[in-house]
Amino acid sequence: MEASLKILMISSDRKLFEEKSAVSERIKEYGSLVGELHIVIFALKSLGLGEKQIAPNVWLYPTNSSSRWFYVHDAARIGKAVVFNKKFVRGEALITTQDPFESGWAALKVKKRWRLPLEVQIHTDPNSPYFSGFLNRIRTIIAKRVLANADSVRDVKTLPIYVDKEKIENAKISFDLHARFGWRFILLSVSRLTREKNLSLALKVLAIVIEKFPDSGLVIVGSGPEEANLKYLAKKLGVENNVAFVGWQDSLASYYKTANLYIQMSLFEGYGLSLVEAGLSGLPIVTTPVGLARELEANRDAYIYPSNRPDLFASGVIDLIENNFKRENLKANLKKTLETKLLSKADYMARIKANWERTASNIK
Repeated sequence: MEASLKILMISSDRKLFEEKSAVSERIKEYGSLVGELHIVIFALKSLGLGEKQIAPNVWLYPTNSSSRWFYVHDAARIGKAVVFNKKFVRGEALITTQDPFESGWAALKVKKRWRLPLEVQIHTDPNSPYFSGFLNRIRTIIAKRVLANADSVRDVKTLPIYVDKEKIENAKISFDLHARFGWRFILLSVSRLTREKNLSLALKVLAIVIEKFPDSGLVIVGSGPEEANLKYLAKKLGVENNVAFVGWQDSLASYYKTANLYIQMSLFEGYGLSLVEAGLSGLPIVTTPVGLARELEANRDAYIYPSNRPDLFASGVIDLIENNFKRENLKANLKKTLETKLLSKADYMARIKANWERTASNIK
């Protein structure tokens, strides 16, 4: 079946259009598992994206929507056309979507039109009490309907994104954060700047830490709708000179490998890829108990504290600033633990392929 298997994927990751991006390279490898891989991607018309072939059997289709409110409609329309024009055959084709929300809704529309099996990926927990707000309440309603109609569910908790351990460990350093910013001790966060990432906690922790260690700093890698609010809070807390917002970065090796400590403050995580990358890069971790961190041993693999206790977080950071031996122990223990949890690339790809084949054969 695998030689002729055709996949329609609905995604919101516009980095697929970036040459040599990590997600683009990963998708090309997914394409090697099947006959054809067609990906419809939420995108505004103003971005000027066009259809693109990134591998002999992998194609990208931007929705080119006039507004984000038309993403679902446009993705479903394009997806239906792809299934028809590329001659998808039931039993040898399926739809996969990166979430059960807007992407899942669009995929469900295609499924109902062509009666193709649907695989839904879950990267976050829609049942978390922190998955709040009006839009997320709507998403929760959508997710229930999408999941009820899914033929298979791939949870990132049980089959996370493949992590190339050797690539991370062997990545070259091009600069040192200490030389760039002048701080003696550097905390690092790699995250989307959204409310659920709870980076306001990181700023509150920093405010406590610099009272004792004023030559400490926080580097935040990422972008998102909370950036202006976070910068305002940094100024309000008097830590703006100890924080660097550097935007999103394609290469993270120099950040991971020259910082002193990684902090994850999220209210919820499906998995926590950045935490894994930081741990494999040799950074000790201070985190909230979310995603993969729930499987770590507190005070052995990482320092783990509740999301509403900046005082505990600050005490943990200060402890690690003062005790290099503890930092080294956390680093060594975490790397060992992560290595036991990571799948080899061959095993990971085999499981993806097997799940697609099972789902495609699930004809009702």
